Amino acid sequence: MSPEVLKPAVVDTAKVPDRAQTRARAARRRKALVALARVLLLVAVLGLWEGLSRAKVIDPFNFSMPSKIWDQIWTWVTHGTALGSLGEQIWYTLYEALLGWVIGVVAGVLLGIALGRIRLLAEVLGPYIKVLNSIPRIVLAPIFLIWFGLGPSSKVASAVVLVFFPVFFNAFQGAREVDRNLVANARILGASDRRVTLQVVIPSATSWIFTSLHVSFGFALIGAIVGEYIGATKGIGLLVAQSQNTFNAAGVYAAMVILAVVALAAEGLLTFAERRIFRWKSTGSDS
Repeated sequence: MSPEVLKPAVVDTAKVPDRAQTRARAARRRKALVALARVLLLVAVLGLWEGLSRAKVIDPFNFSMPSKIWDQIWTWVTHGTALGSLGEQIWYTLYEALLGWVIGVVAGVLLGIALGRIRLLAEVLGPYIKVLNSIPRIVLAPIFLIWFGLGPSSKVASAVVLVFFPVFFNAFQGAREVDRNLVANARILGASDRRVTLQVVIPSATSWIFTSLHVSFGFALIGAIVGEYIGATKGIGLLVAQSQNTFNAAGVYAAMVILAVVALAAEGLLTFAERRIFRWKSTGSDS
């Protein structure tokens, strides 16, 4: 074979790393552009809010302004709240939300997998679950307050009922969507029902379950906050209620900002855990 035939192939091989580096640089530039656009949008919204409020275009008493909200957060951080330190209030709400989230997730996964695997159980319990799911769960918070009192138990119960159903339905669907050929092959190899469930069904349904975990922690926070808002001795929800009762709009917004930061931190941790567990999956486009 002549050298003229081999020469173009060598040139094409050398271009591959250049193309990969070009795509990587383009991806980094796009990521930086998106981050910059997000920051500019936030600054524009906050600046417009501050300007309209200072110019009295919107009522500063009702709508407050970002500078007053920041002052309120700083006061809570440095001097504490009327209920104690800000860290104590955040931890109290997080404890209720985390405990309710764990109980709701465990119950939802176990029952979802069980009903997904046992058709008779699904046919018997299916109508009751649909009826319970149709009840607005928020209205159960006053009932839980009567049952369990002002302590954390009533807030945990509110979080559990909000978390359970999205996790349950995703686990149920994940168990139903398992590749039948995979199950059949496992049975041919002699796997029992228990081993099929533990080694085929649950791993296959994990991505469905993780999808529900992202939204369910937000539901757990909502359950804890609503319970605290109705009646509690500590927590961010009680801070919101006290700020509302004293017409302190900046306090209400400040509590909302703190909750948003907590929810974003929890979302980040879940995303990190999901990427570590599903490293073998394609991540798709970055958000």
